[in-house]
Amino acid sequence: MNNALQWDQQAVIDIVHSLHLKEGALLPILHAIQDSQGYIPKASIPIIAKALNQAVAEIHGVISFYEDFRTAPVGQHVIQLCRAEACQARGARQLEAHAKASLKIDYHNTTADKEFTLLPVYCLGNCACGPSIKVNNDVVAAVSPEKFDAITSKLTTYVVELN
Repeated sequence: MNNALQWDQQAVIDIVHSLHLKEGALLPILHAIQDSQGYIPKASIPIIAKALNQAVAEIHGVISFYEDFRTAPVGQHVIQLCRAEACQARGARQLEAHAKASLKIDYHNTTADKEFTLLPVYCLGNCACGPSIKVNNDVVAAVSPEKFDAITSKLTTYVVELN
């Protein structure tokens, strides 16, 4: 789902109902909702809180603590650019400038066509091979501006071929 106003409330209720009795249920519930909806709709937080007998603030605190949880829709492809010192020493700042200019967005934004969301991340654990990015669930090493363009072009081409 790519529209913040459209989310499947019944799917969220079903997820919460199926997992709320599990020990340590909050994280599995949040992951399942994000997998189902593409993000955790803010309006789903009271549903979760009520089922787990927790305060809305507690649920929000967990969501905001973990940077992988999102409360807004993202593009079809999420690109995380490592900003840690090791990657910066290997050219991440130049890659960051190129990525922002190429996609015509800043961090935490999504391209107008809803294809890419750009997010900063502070370590991908690939320090010796930086600068690194994570595209959806795949870490890519030694990313130059040219390699970045090839990756985004391939993703765009793949999407166009599917349609």
